[in-house]
Amino acid sequence: MADPEVEVLRSTFPSYMAEGERLYLCGEFTKAVQSFSNALHLQSGDKNCLVARSKCYLKMGDLAQSLKDAEASLQSDPTFCKGILQKAETLYTMGDFEFALVFYHRGYKLRPDREFKVGIQKAQEAINNSVGSPSSIKLENTGDLAFLSKQAEAKKAQQLQQPQPSRPRLHQAQRESKRKGSLKSEKTVRQLLGELYVDKEYLERLLLDEDLIRGTIRSGVTVEDLILTGINYLDTRSSFWQQQKPIYARERDRKLMRDRWLRDRGRTPAQTVHYVLKSLEDIDMLLSSGSAESSLQKAEKVLKKVLEWGPDDVPNRDELLGNLYSCIGNAQLELGQTAAALQSHRRDLDIAREHDIPDAKSRALDNIGRVFARTGKFQQAIDTWEEKIPLAKTALEKTWLLHEIGRCYLELDQAVQAQHYGEKSLQFAEEEGDIEWQLNASVLVAQAQVKLRDFESAVNNFEKALERAKLVHNQEAQQAIISALDDANKGIIEELKKTSYKETFRVAGEALDQGGSSPEPATKEPKRTRDAPERAMRQWDREPGRGSSDEELPAALQGAGRNTSRG
Repeated sequence: MADPEVEVLRSTFPSYMAEGERLYLCGEFTKAVQSFSNALHLQSGDKNCLVARSKCYLKMGDLAQSLKDAEASLQSDPTFCKGILQKAETLYTMGDFEFALVFYHRGYKLRPDREFKVGIQKAQEAINNSVGSPSSIKLENTGDLAFLSKQAEAKKAQQLQQPQPSRPRLHQAQRESKRKGSLKSEKTVRQLLGELYVDKEYLERLLLDEDLIRGTIRSGVTVEDLILTGINYLDTRSSFWQQQKPIYARERDRKLMRDRWLRDRGRTPAQTVHYVLKSLEDIDMLLSSGSAESSLQKAEKVLKKVLEWGPDDVPNRDELLGNLYSCIGNAQLELGQTAAALQSHRRDLDIAREHDIPDAKSRALDNIGRVFARTGKFQQAIDTWEEKIPLAKTALEKTWLLHEIGRCYLELDQAVQAQHYGEKSLQFAEEEGDIEWQLNASVLVAQAQVKLRDFESAVNNFEKALERAKLVHNQEAQQAIISALDDANKGIIEELKKTSYKETFRVAGEALDQGGSSPEPATKEPKRTRDAPERAMRQWDREPGRGSSDEELPAALQGAGRNTSRG
């Protein structure tokens, strides 16, 4: 029998690919996998070959390996459409319809092919069909990791990329890298995760149990892999909440409610609790991934179901209703249904006021202000957000809130107030140690100073903002700030010219005043000339296009450092 290694060396990559494709079409998936594996020995990491092998694994029912190869095909090129489609198909087959829908949408945005469109339709139908009564939910006894299991299975590519041998040494390195690279600041992460921070600490303690982490669960996935992906999920979510500021507050409220429901589990059917918690997770994930319509549909179905329940059927029913109205309003806003969104958020606010729920009131005021800002009603947004200021609990929340109020004042050309709120926002951002929000606040202060024609101060703040943009590697913000710096420097030059013209007119006026012995016509001329500097300055100020104070800055500066503008 020929040595496989020798055979690999003697064969070519195209021949193995052709052989694998032929075997796949013949239904001989195991042999096709071997051919594609041989091809990968010759060209490691070839994305087309990885997708082809993933399809074979999918046909064989080895979903973990199929997902692993699909993820690997996206490592070098996250926009590789074949890899995105294959990952979506694998997730759909695994029953993770929400995650599948996320990747179908992502692929459709990159390339609107029929495969992605069909995938979106079937994933949406599957999600809609899965929203039924709580009795239709099948529960699994997976312990304290049940809450994270869905996310863990769909996000395990990084951990599963490594070979299985020498596991203890490998995973010790993985743990260290996770601990070093995932956290910006323990204080910041604690605030962002809120009650979930306890879950994160619990998962980290589990890693210390060597006997536990060596165990395996379904499909050969180790408990250690599952724990690591759970921690990675929480780290990823904390980054997401940090970038999309009012959403993280909504998330924190929902997690608080989750803990209260779990404490009341003794008097509430476990299936009801599981149904509610999973539904809220799905609603939020769909919205954050860009599937606002699906998020809205699911939230409305869950709302209808909860309205049919009595107060004894589910704990904190009124708080749950407010949360659902909040989710519906956020989805409606993303779909451009601003009037409906405002109505939904006001229902949330009414419930919060009626039942005296401060956190829910804070959340509702957040969202109502966003709707007003999105529709250009900046004064109403300011009034709403200023009502929320006493309810803001953390420095991070105050940073975002004060920045948004300052932005609204800037839109209303009230530059003094904009600068005031920008400076307060910067103060809290520095206290928190959050560089991205220091960047945002610095830009806001500089823009207000440009409006006030305080160009030297504006240049100083733009330079500080540029340094912060470099620290967070935000290329778009750097380019926009450089452009704004150029405009501000031009403003300084124009101010110097203006000062020079004033001095010239003043000297000329004084010289003419000294000629008092001139005849009557001569005495009248100096009087007209003395008025000339003031008239010239008024004319100068009326001329359009002087300086850069009224020019629109590049869009990147409207929210420098944020990946997703939330209005």
